[in-house]
Amino acid sequence: MLPNSMNCLYVLSTPVVAALMIPLALFAQEQKVATMKERVQQYAPVQLTADLSRLTDKERQMIPLLLEAAQQMDLIFWQESFGDREALLKSILDPDMRRLVEINYGPWDRLGDNAPFVPGYGAKPLGANYYPQEMTKEMFEAYLQQHPDDREALLNPYTVIRKDALSQLQAVPYHQAYAEPTRIAAEKLKAAAELAEDSGLKKYLELRSVALLTSNYLESDLAWMEMKNNTLDIVIGPIENYEDALFGYKTTHEAYVLIKDQEWSGRLAKYAALLPELQKKLPVPEAYKQESPGSDSDLNAYDVIYYAGDCNAGGKTIAINLPNDERVQLQKGTRRLQLKNAMRAKYDKIMVPIADILIDSSQQQQNTYDAFFQNVMFHEVAHGLGIKNTLGNKGTVREALKEQHSALEECKADILGLYLISQLREQNQLTEGQMADNYVTFLVGIFRSVRFGGASAHGNANMITFNFFSQQGAFSRDAATGRYRADLEKMPIAVAALAEKLITIQGDGNYDAAKKFVEEMSRMPEQLQADLQRINSANIPVDVVFEQGLEYLKLSK
Repeated sequence: MLPNSMNCLYVLSTPVVAALMIPLALFAQEQKVATMKERVQQYAPVQLTADLSRLTDKERQMIPLLLEAAQQMDLIFWQESFGDREALLKSILDPDMRRLVEINYGPWDRLGDNAPFVPGYGAKPLGANYYPQEMTKEMFEAYLQQHPDDREALLNPYTVIRKDALSQLQAVPYHQAYAEPTRIAAEKLKAAAELAEDSGLKKYLELRSVALLTSNYLESDLAWMEMKNNTLDIVIGPIENYEDALFGYKTTHEAYVLIKDQEWSGRLAKYAALLPELQKKLPVPEAYKQESPGSDSDLNAYDVIYYAGDCNAGGKTIAINLPNDERVQLQKGTRRLQLKNAMRAKYDKIMVPIADILIDSSQQQQNTYDAFFQNVMFHEVAHGLGIKNTLGNKGTVREALKEQHSALEECKADILGLYLISQLREQNQLTEGQMADNYVTFLVGIFRSVRFGGASAHGNANMITFNFFSQQGAFSRDAATGRYRADLEKMPIAVAALAEKLITIQGDGNYDAAKKFVEEMSRMPEQLQADLQRINSANIPVDVVFEQGLEYLKLSK
């Protein structure tokens, strides 16, 4: 630590940081061993409700069908992440342990770096259930080299890998591997489509129903981007790739049932038209910003009434940027969905109490919900900017960086989101609040997200940002009070420097550089570990758990 004799503040120098850091993956192990009840209490209960008065009668009739389709994603995700749900739950007598298993979709603590908490279970397989359990990265890559004709099928994001009787690898499409729940979900979407009054929503539901049965999602992704006027929405199918920690190739099933807030969405619409111009202003060399984001990108605000599968496991998503298919992004752009009710719950229950403990009193008033909303929103916008295809003919960034892609991409989105906000404020396109609010709230958000641990791409991304900002002097800590203060002059410099670092690694498709950067920068300083323990001791929840379903919705007028 380097004390400042004038104001008792310090920042961590690079050599000191290296000497006093532990891997983020060990953070949970360093904490006080919690009881099962205490682990369950890490999640603050939140009821998912919404104003349904804007829905038509037919839209209300669609909701039970959409919920039933979503629930099938739960069943599939259990198979992807663990296996036999019922057998596991029946083997557990402790009600708190059972509840923790339900929250985590398995015996591994997602907020504790996937450490097993049920006796008899070891480390979570990196490849979850997408690959044979004994499969290593080296074995899989060697097989691909020996069987180049099988490469496309084996790397397909919508297949699981199994061994046949001759120990040869087979790619089994999702619609075959999870045939029954997939069939039911498709039927429910088709039935909902028959009730849909919005033509865009009807087309999307019909195509998504077909996609579930064929494992071909391109046409339904395009249709989802084309629909603009619908109030009711559902995001459903195999989408994110966080669960595949072996390579990051395989996508995971999930669902959100959503109601669009048309008024809020109208306020956000103007920003979508600015994306091509914002791409040109990125703080990176010209070669890394030649791609142009699709012109159909839009921003919308929603209340979410149901989570299922991947998005409901452990820490809960509060904003979405989809589709992930680079072909759709370059042709149509992406849609950014801000989940207002879930976001508000996290701000009130987690962000505010963290700031009360860790932020200097002179800046606490600058931790605002509006800034939190903006930071999260432009994080999702930033996913669509930067570079998708490597400059060195190594394929997409996702393919080149493999399992390192997720952490770097989340970190890039955090940083570019903050950069975009600064650009919009300079252009007077964004006038609510002030840039200092965004910087201080962003710092509070780092403390919130690093608690997700090293098993989370978002946890690693925020740890990288914390350490990089520390080296840049973008914040300081008062040794006497243990409180942090954002340096409003150094913050923008640090943002631009980290943005350039991340996009350069991505554009170069440099796997070795990505791996080295993530490993070095995602280690936790001991001082931060102690400060996070102060948050834990104050019983501030790490995340939320939803009470959801038809019983929380009033569908009749």
